[in-house]
Amino acid sequence: MSVKPVSCRLLAMSATAAWLALFCSVAQSQTTSVKPSSADYAAAREVTNHTHHAWRANTPTARMASRSDRQPASSAEAVASAPDSGGPRYPADLQYLGGPVVVSMESHAIYLNPNGSCTVARCWGNPTGFLRNLGKSDFIHFVDQYTGSSVNNRYRVAEESTNINYTPPATPLGDNDILALVHAVVVARSDDDHGFATGYGNEYHVFLPPGQDECFNNPDGTLSGVCYSPDNPATFFFCAYHGSADFKDIGHVLYSVEPFQNVDGCNVRPGTPNGPLADATNNSLSHETFETITDPDGDAWINIFTNVLFGAEIGDECSFLAFDATGNIVGFDPSNVALNDKNYAVQPEYDNFAHACTTKP
Repeated sequence: MSVKPVSCRLLAMSATAAWLALFCSVAQSQTTSVKPSSADYAAAREVTNHTHHAWRANTPTARMASRSDRQPASSAEAVASAPDSGGPRYPADLQYLGGPVVVSMESHAIYLNPNGSCTVARCWGNPTGFLRNLGKSDFIHFVDQYTGSSVNNRYRVAEESTNINYTPPATPLGDNDILALVHAVVVARSDDDHGFATGYGNEYHVFLPPGQDECFNNPDGTLSGVCYSPDNPATFFFCAYHGSADFKDIGHVLYSVEPFQNVDGCNVRPGTPNGPLADATNNSLSHETFETITDPDGDAWINIFTNVLFGAEIGDECSFLAFDATGNIVGFDPSNVALNDKNYAVQPEYDNFAHACTTKP
């Protein structure tokens, strides 16, 4: 993997205006300038068909907010019924609403690096290595029944990642900031031969560093109270999300936001093969990737009939919790799964054929 080093500066962002001034210089074989400016933010404001689907955090705030996307397992007995988290569990089948699915795609990683203090290994593990092994594994073939294709190696990872050095603002980033950033990266990576790397064949994964909060925006652009915010439990609703939007100039864009996962509310149970930091990231990234493939725009494969799971996607149905011997939650409960001969901890996925959550398609 080659990583584009990027030097960036964030200007102060007010609590009422979710605009982020970001200046980047991207060094590669030929120097390219990436400067998300008023034009990028205007492009973000003008998107249409904008959707996002959040993976709810394991927090009291998220559990009390709505019954949608609740964790199906709510007791120590439910977790103990499946050995190594991998035995069958039976939520409810997904229904197809007629929207597009992702038959093949290339993933693009964008790492936000606070003042140059993060390496990928130190803050996230090895997400692109995980995605490469996932794409070459049997596990990814869970999606075949939903996409109608069984071709091997159709989910790939771009050779280049983008590493953005920045000074974190005093207030959380907003989803509009993410859209502006992704817009700038897409434009910078375009070339005369291939144009914009957008559409259903590409997804941009934005990785946030430790301590960086992020919220959805209200319709007027201000920050909402629906956030990833471990430092503010009252607004801590989600761990990660995937979304899509139509830009006027670059077309349809798929993206995900992966905040720092090794925190209470998003972490995984102890004893995973790559350690808590890497496997918390991998578990979240697996969740969002599977959901992007099977429901990129919120109108493909979801649960629409079961009250407790209404709106749930392929990963939400199987995002279980782990408990200690006294019944206390210790984190999400992924399974140990071999992907391309390397062991990872990732959650099961819902299999309509088996009518169950499982790790073996």
